[in-house]
Amino acid sequence: MARRLVGTLLAAIAALGVTTAPAQAAVDFTGIVALNNCSGSLVRLPDSAPADKALVLTNGHCVELMKPGQVIVDRAVSRNFSLLNGSGAKIATLTGTKLVYATMTGTDAALYQLGTTYGEIQSRYGSRALELSASHPVAGTEIRIASGYWKRIYSCQIDGFVHQVKEADWTWRDSLRYTPSCNTIGGTSGSPIIDNASDKVVGINNTGNESGGRCTMNNPCEVDAASTVTVRKGTNYGQQTFGFVSCFGPGTTLNLALPGCTVAKP
Repeated sequence: MARRLVGTLLAAIAALGVTTAPAQAAVDFTGIVALNNCSGSLVRLPDSAPADKALVLTNGHCVELMKPGQVIVDRAVSRNFSLLNGSGAKIATLTGTKLVYATMTGTDAALYQLGTTYGEIQSRYGSRALELSASHPVAGTEIRIASGYWKRIYSCQIDGFVHQVKEADWTWRDSLRYTPSCNTIGGTSGSPIIDNASDKVVGINNTGNESGGRCTMNNPCEVDAASTVTVRKGTNYGQQTFGFVSCFGPGTTLNLALPGCTVAKP
């Protein structure tokens, strides 16, 4: 993944609290988390209740480089996330106790369930979760991509949608393509794509073509419905998240058999 893991030098820079470039949008990291290798966000479903165990959204490749067709469901884990406040300062360590869902097939996403509820996080730390949009986003929408790893916010528009993005062995469908100012880098994997108008999460940042390669690792290509391949050097992509809303029942309980749930199944 072009947005996958970062090297030792980048990790050292991050440890010093140094950003690689000025932020391009007003700083607001409410609901944003940092992982040890990626970015992520504290998210809620449209009908989530304060008593529900909270969810963290990141990329599937931030869990592991998964095989095509592989889907992980309800795996017991213990993974820590640094919760940030609006200005980007760490205010808490949250612990994921279950990997609810993860895949790199069709999309590149993972959802962790925490041991704490939305209400507990709100009362203890004064932080809210970002809501997952239940609707397909629209081209031209003003968006921001908030990286907890780098404490940087990118601002741009949705340039359009790609029938398929292919990178090495993986294929992602109906991917988001950004306008150039969202020039995301390693460590921004898993950052939420937030609609500026609604403040809802419409996608998750995951890759970009770094050197002009054709459908190779770190160099994804676009494939249209007629199988025509297009390479856009320097262009970055994300995956939509509205499809997950139909896959959860009450209490942030995953149910892949629910009507309208179209994500990859085990």
